Amino acid sequence: MSNKIKLAIIGIGRMGITHYSIINTHPAVIIKAVVDSSSLVTNLIHKYINTIHTYTDYNDLFENENLDAIIICTPPTLHYPIAIKAYEKEIHVFSEKPFTTKKKKAEELAELFEQKHLVNQVGYVNRFNDIFKAVKRYINKGIIGNVINFKSEMYSRTITKSEEGKTWRDSRENGGGAVFEVASHAIDLVNFLIGKPDKVTGSCMTSIFSKNVEDAVNATLLYKNGISGTLNVNWSDESFRKPTNKIEIFGSQGKILADQHGIKIFMKKKSPENNLREGWNTIYITDVFKPVPFYVRGNEFTAQLYHFIDCITGKEKRNSCTFRDAAATLEILEAIFNDYELNGKF
Repeated sequence: MSNKIKLAIIGIGRMGITHYSIINTHPAVIIKAVVDSSSLVTNLIHKYINTIHTYTDYNDLFENENLDAIIICTPPTLHYPIAIKAYEKEIHVFSEKPFTTKKKKAEELAELFEQKHLVNQVGYVNRFNDIFKAVKRYINKGIIGNVINFKSEMYSRTITKSEEGKTWRDSRENGGGAVFEVASHAIDLVNFLIGKPDKVTGSCMTSIFSKNVEDAVNATLLYKNGISGTLNVNWSDESFRKPTNKIEIFGSQGKILADQHGIKIFMKKKSPENNLREGWNTIYITDVFKPVPFYVRGNEFTAQLYHFIDCITGKEKRNSCTFRDAAATLEILEAIFNDYELNGKF
């Protein structure tokens, strides 16, 4: 047990519980403590899992525990001060997205953690989805030729009734709104598959139920090499039972349509070496997925946390979703906000 990675989870909401259930299955990890501002939550954990220390203030955690790693699942506005504390204690960090609410702070943390060679990872889970990883391989191989344009979409039923502005999700300063919560996933997927856009234009934000933040976002993404794309997200779409990412990529030799569960590829010419015929091809998640030791919500959720541990132990030499990657995503999110403020309002 003394050789295990001593880990704490800060924030035991929906994502905190998900991450707890996954990381608790890793043979190289021991969960030493959890933090949540709700004493009801910490009292329940202490009652039923009395081997774990509980805190309602993360400062007390850092003062009293000797940790190797933490998982941050608080509202985004708290990610920066918690990560700074971890840096000072030389603790590896996995943070839920969008990591911080400011690109400048994200870049600062990336620099600090890189200087100390501390593992730093952000929960953009699509990078670990086997379908989107397959899409990246197809693009890199040039299966559909040169990318010409694309459409990145995400939909969920996160907000489906009028909000009174009393929760962090209805405060942009705290990391609420569809841009931080939903568009961040769609933008990070674009950065992962195609590369970071060079310009954002035509940004539009619409409030449907929320009082203080946007519920739907549209924008055009432009590249110096001529590639263009559109962003379309809505976290108030009741037609979707679960959060869904979609990507459509048009190339000079074909087209890819993909979501978390499958790919459709249209080929102008067959590619026998890739087992693709002329016309439409369908690939399901079961054709490409890699099994994980524990399943909850999707293989990618386990894959990302096990990857985090592998980076700490040295089994993996390069992290697939660093603070630096998250800062690049925040750069585009800030560009959307700025473009809307300058050009999108009537």
